[in-house]
Amino acid sequence: RDPKSFLYRLCQEDPELDSDKDETGAYLIDRDPTYFGPILNYLRHGKLVINKDLAEEGVLEEAEFYNIAELVKLVKRLIQERQQNHRARDARKHVYRVLQCHEDELTQMVSTMSDGWRFEQLINIGSSYNYGNDDHAEFLCVVSREYPSSSSHTTDREFEPTDRAQLIQQKAARM
Repeated sequence: RDPKSFLYRLCQEDPELDSDKDETGAYLIDRDPTYFGPILNYLRHGKLVINKDLAEEGVLEEAEFYNIAELVKLVKRLIQERQQNHRARDARKHVYRVLQCHEDELTQMVSTMSDGWRFEQLINIGSSYNYGNDDHAEFLCVVSREYPSSSSHTTDREFEPTDRAQLIQQKAARM
């Protein structure tokens, strides 16, 4: 794939590369075999597959050692994307709310959720009252919303409850 790579030159028996061979003629290269797997698969198929238990930085070290320029660029881009994703995730926080509702209000409450609120969990807390034959189950509905963390440049308006959230809170308070 890459005529400038160490492996290509080794297989071409470049006289500048002096590498030992074992009794079967296989080249002896003192490198970590764990990180060689993704390198070899990239050379075979042109695709980079890294097991989640392998550090991308280790694969980068091997790609640099073997001088596979395209693979070095690819792994560096993966590392950069991972770091950007971590920064973006760290720049956000989840705010959770727990709303209490009766069984007959549950469908409407979940279906009318808006303004970025997401349903997370429903907890059956049983019945708190029993009138005749009507047994009304009560639930706790856990919802969440992402907000920029306070370290980001935010305004107080971003953290004020929306009209819909205030309505849900008022409805929950009346229960």
